[in-house]
Amino acid sequence: MQVAETKGIVLFSRDYQEKDKLVKIFTESYGKQMFFVKGAHRKNNPLAPALLNFTEAVYFGSIRSEGLSFLNGAKEVKPFRQIQQDIFLTAYGSYLLNLVDVAIEDHLYDPHLYSFTQQALMQLDNGSDPEIITNIFELQLLQRFGVAPQLDHCAVCGNQEGPFDYSSKYAGLLCQRHFEMDRYRWHVNPRGLHLARLLMQISYEQINSIQVKAETKQNLRHFIDQLYEEYVGIHLKSKKFIDDMQSWSKLLMPKADEKKEPNEE
Repeated sequence: MQVAETKGIVLFSRDYQEKDKLVKIFTESYGKQMFFVKGAHRKNNPLAPALLNFTEAVYFGSIRSEGLSFLNGAKEVKPFRQIQQDIFLTAYGSYLLNLVDVAIEDHLYDPHLYSFTQQALMQLDNGSDPEIITNIFELQLLQRFGVAPQLDHCAVCGNQEGPFDYSSKYAGLLCQRHFEMDRYRWHVNPRGLHLARLLMQISYEQINSIQVKAETKQNLRHFIDQLYEEYVGIHLKSKKFIDDMQSWSKLLMPKADEKKEPNEE
């Protein structure tokens, strides 16, 4: 055990007995840690804001290499306020953090993934397209699951000219000359495939230059779902919620022709 200070992002928390909490925090310096927080439900507990979901802070406490760590305090608390307040952003943010939780083992030092997760949450909080942010996160996180699909050229001959299908057997593209090598290949929409190839390499700073049609988003969504089903095999409740959300989200969105109140800008 060592007393330490580190940046961290709250992954989730749950009550422990009546007054205490267990809070899982993805720390920059020590990986994922499950912290025991004594008296978390105590009235006016100064730690309370730092224990909320979608919060980043500098945490300090006793860090263990195994088992529970103990949280003593926090400073520089920065909530991702828009994610906390918007049900749609909460859904996407929850899915991203769930993916992080299953992608790496506890206590594993991974500052690159920490920075990648922090940037994704910042983009969501700042109003970037949540679907595209999620797609980038999913595609670039595949390597943490030991998956590296080849999307640049034919996996057999190296040909870079399409049309292509995707082969799970060869973990990459097949050009038309080699379609017969995998009778179970996936027929991937060319636009969705092109977008997947782009998002595999892009940084979050570049996404403002991307304009994506709804149909292309749907094609990409289907392709990513196939990749995760074939290679990763996880079924997260937060992902199912997002899928279900697509069917009822329009009911909650204001109508385009709805008149604004006089005092609105």
